[in-house]
Amino acid sequence: MTDLLYSEEEEALRAAVRDLLADHCDAPGVIARIESGAPHNPALWKALTDGMGLAGLLVPEELDGQGATHREAAVVLEELGRAVAPVPYLTSAVVATEALLACGTDDLLSELAAGTSIGALAVALDVAPGAAYKVVRHEDGLMRGELTGIADAAVADVLLVPADDGGLYAVDATAATVTPQISLDLTRPLATVTLDGAPGRLLGDAEPAVRRALRAGAGLLASEQLGLADWTLTETVRYLKDRKQFNRPVGGFQALKHRLAQLWLEVANLRAAARNAADALSTGEDTDVAVTVAQAYAAPVAVHAAEEALQLHGGIGMTWEHPVHLYLKRAKADSIAYGTAGAHRETLAGLVDLQAP
Repeated sequence: MTDLLYSEEEEALRAAVRDLLADHCDAPGVIARIESGAPHNPALWKALTDGMGLAGLLVPEELDGQGATHREAAVVLEELGRAVAPVPYLTSAVVATEALLACGTDDLLSELAAGTSIGALAVALDVAPGAAYKVVRHEDGLMRGELTGIADAAVADVLLVPADDGGLYAVDATAATVTPQISLDLTRPLATVTLDGAPGRLLGDAEPAVRRALRAGAGLLASEQLGLADWTLTETVRYLKDRKQFNRPVGGFQALKHRLAQLWLEVANLRAAARNAADALSTGEDTDVAVTVAQAYAAPVAVHAAEEALQLHGGIGMTWEHPVHLYLKRAKADSIAYGTAGAHRETLAGLVDLQAP
């Protein structure tokens, strides 16, 4: 049976990423960035890619990557979720990378692994693995059309665009018009991508590449949601130990103890589901089931944890200066990313032959 516990190497990776985020991604800095209208943190991205080589975890060593597995990428995403880090790791180092791995595009993979280029799959963030997605027209080597809800398109160097001829094309982001959209989660901004005669380079068949990319994105998104939920629980417990009413720590009240205990159980179960999804992506065993189970469970837990954190922090939790609103917004946005929990439950029912009457 697969061991889902963290290995020594994974714990060492976690410690290194957490230390890096402590230096480059404090909450006041994240809030200041989203207020500026330019939320992405180039210095942090450079440290993650140049300094630690984390953008190439899923890329083979012969293509200048790390040759690691989805388990290591999941650990990184846990820590990025704990910090609501405004970097395009999930969209570029996981989703776009998986699409390129399906197409066997070595040169672009090497660029993404080195962090010299940022990739974005031009499929709306709310599309679930296997679901229909919007495509653009391909005429005489040129791409024409409009795609909405594309995460991190604003900082992408290359867009991976599905077309109506069934192909997946690489389009230089400078050849597209990228218009920001209003998004609840300001740390992972969305945009509309408009192509009006942009040249595209055929990479391969879109359907298998997009399916593989979205499946990996959904599976590893659960690890980001785990990190988010774990931070909100830990921070809420810490705060309730310090805050006093009637000369007693608020955390000592029985009603609050029950709520925190229930939340702890949910986060523990989420950890098991997220780890199982990451391991299944690494081994290729029961991957579809593991990913749908993780996403069917992860979104409600992450949202519940963030909502409890906001409420139990009282008045201070409602302020803009406290970072809990960042976690609630990320949790709510993640709850529809790569398919809703309901969509994944419906998919799971079909996979295990438990269709409703």
